[in-house]
Amino acid sequence: MHVIQPNCRVQFTAEDVAFIITMLGHGAGDTDCLTRLLADEDTRDLILDDERLFRALQEHRGCLRVSARLYFYVLVRQVLRRTGITERPVTDYVAEVLTEFSETEQTRLRVPGQSATLDYFFEMLAALQTADEPTRFLIRTHIGNQSLFMSGIFPDRIRARAERRGFPDLSYYESLGQANFRAASDHRLARKYELSNVFTTLSERFHETRLALNDLSERLVSVGEPEVPVGVLLRAGLN
Repeated sequence: MHVIQPNCRVQFTAEDVAFIITMLGHGAGDTDCLTRLLADEDTRDLILDDERLFRALQEHRGCLRVSARLYFYVLVRQVLRRTGITERPVTDYVAEVLTEFSETEQTRLRVPGQSATLDYFFEMLAALQTADEPTRFLIRTHIGNQSLFMSGIFPDRIRARAERRGFPDLSYYESLGQANFRAASDHRLARKYELSNVFTTLSERFHETRLALNDLSERLVSVGEPEVPVGVLLRAGLN
């Protein structure tokens, strides 16, 4: 169990850079210029906001040779900006959550000192009662992340389970995510990792962020089979 940080943009690969240059450049001169611009933080961010890059990732046919971090950052940035959430660290954080949670194992919470994973919210909430202070912070951030991930990427699955089986509905996920991001934002570890503002935004604008991810999930894949592994569904957008 570790703290997810807003650092997608510093983990792009050489293939990511090559893809950006291929999509946005028009010749050798452009290639050299774009390479220099991508090395600068401010100009890099402007390049990543280019609508042409977003369309290229959406419309590309065949295997996309890019990392999940580039893919998710560009898509998340676009859908969040349309809701008025423009803070880049928030985009970076949400994209990193999607990247990590695209691996099914990352959705399972491992608490220090316990061999079994915590897979359900009621288990995580119970663990809060006996956990030490740093572990409570990690549990709260995981609950916030998982609430956002599930309600953002799988809203239809949540609605269907709520209607057919009486499981919690989307409002439950929203209230759970909001409350735990809010509590995490005040923690000293949030300040240490410079996450206080990110968590505050996600708490205050959880609903808008969730709707933006609903839009993103429709672009990624049509989720028709609820038992398909999470990682397979998310990686489907990269093929």
